[in-house]
Amino acid sequence: MLTDTMTPALVLLVSRDPSALFPRWTIGLDSPWQLEVADSGWQALERVQTHDGPDLILLDLGENAADGLHTLRWLRRVRPDIPILLLSQSEDALQRMEALRLGAKDYLVKPLREADLQRVIDRHIDSPVRGARFEISSESIEQVADDMFFVSASPAMRELRAQAELLAQIDAPLLVVGQKDSGKHIVARLIHKLSVRSGFQFLKVHCSALPADLLEAELFGKDRAVVAGVSRTIPGKFDLCEKGTVYFDEITELPPRLQEKLVRLLQDKSFSRVGGDDRVRADFRIVAATQANVEQALAEGKLREDLYFRLSAFSVYVPPLRQRKEDISLLLGHLMNRLSQHYVLPARAFSPQVLQACQRYSWPGNLKELENFVKRFLVVGDEELALTELARKSEVIAEPRSGPTTLELVPEVASQTPEPEEFTFGLKSLVQTIKGEAERNAIATALEQTHWNRKAASRVLQVSYRTLLYKIQQYHLTPPPSYLSEAFPGQGVKSNGH
Repeated sequence: MLTDTMTPALVLLVSRDPSALFPRWTIGLDSPWQLEVADSGWQALERVQTHDGPDLILLDLGENAADGLHTLRWLRRVRPDIPILLLSQSEDALQRMEALRLGAKDYLVKPLREADLQRVIDRHIDSPVRGARFEISSESIEQVADDMFFVSASPAMRELRAQAELLAQIDAPLLVVGQKDSGKHIVARLIHKLSVRSGFQFLKVHCSALPADLLEAELFGKDRAVVAGVSRTIPGKFDLCEKGTVYFDEITELPPRLQEKLVRLLQDKSFSRVGGDDRVRADFRIVAATQANVEQALAEGKLREDLYFRLSAFSVYVPPLRQRKEDISLLLGHLMNRLSQHYVLPARAFSPQVLQACQRYSWPGNLKELENFVKRFLVVGDEELALTELARKSEVIAEPRSGPTTLELVPEVASQTPEPEEFTFGLKSLVQTIKGEAERNAIATALEQTHWNRKAASRVLQVSYRTLLYKIQQYHLTPPPSYLSEAFPGQGVKSNGH
């Protein structure tokens, strides 16, 4: 559960002689601040690591400034998000420079008037109430890997969590489907964590990151490869992931030849290295993921049927963020806490207006778009700008497109609830026909604008070069004679048979 607490901000005073300071400072009595005292650096370090740590630290250097600066180093290392103000007995320019270099927010010289101290504290804490520290219920958020968390405040994600727990006990291939950045990788990591393979490696394979030959060698390894004049076997990722889990990101982008080898691996539980004939036993679980429409990928030959049947015996659907809006407030708080620590900036509170706007927005970019929004809000801190950004994006999404700006080759994963075939056959055919014409026109326009530079056109359409070549062949698109004459001046255009 996400809570935006309204308790007075907590100021921690670190001093070996706090009694000498108390008579002068009534902070916490007639001010909005609450004061706590730590009489040593160790006590301060223990205090800042609790879940309700201070909002600001007053560190008294005392007579031994070296000890105080040492405490400053450790406090900054443990909690870089908490502003620290140093109190010194004298003005020392070199000591001031060293303190600021180590991360102190200010350097104050005693004695101080209470009013002056209050103004300094006001300047370093955004608000006199602690509105920017979020407490996240452990029941709703679960760490699945380093800096990776599974959030399940919504009914949809709680159901998905239960499915993951069940699928973790079934040591069989698995297919995870869902939109881009919806959290498919997080779900795969959660299933691995809950399974008997959790003590071994989880290895991610980017199916479109490398050419087929390089990817094949990286996955299966090489047999009798010559390295520095010496013939030896080079292990692949499958060797390194013995007894673990191998996660294939965007399985439809895996080259056909490797899809065929993956089918044999799933069938025989063994594989052969590149350049070798010996079979190597395989003991790992394969989890594949895709954002593509599976039926369309099968029809277009981007996914082999035999591979799909072996992967889809067990499958899980990750809903987009707009279908689990109960998670948004929790994700906002979690991302704010994590990003504020990463960038060493004080966390900012989300007002009710911003939270409501975030709930209304559809988040087509899912978790990545939400993280970027929090990152901008953390750095800029302009609430009106954040509200304007969400309103503008909502208007853009609501407006009908006047023309294709990007080529949408992969539609959203359809609902799992089947519709009566007699009512949908004609409509589906019509939609597919209209979509095909729009797709063909978008490709033709991009090719014309780039003078049939297919790599440039693929960047305009935001699709892979291989996908564009496939679509050009599918729609029988050919360059006009004028482009051919420009490419081969003086040679003319040759036709078959002449």
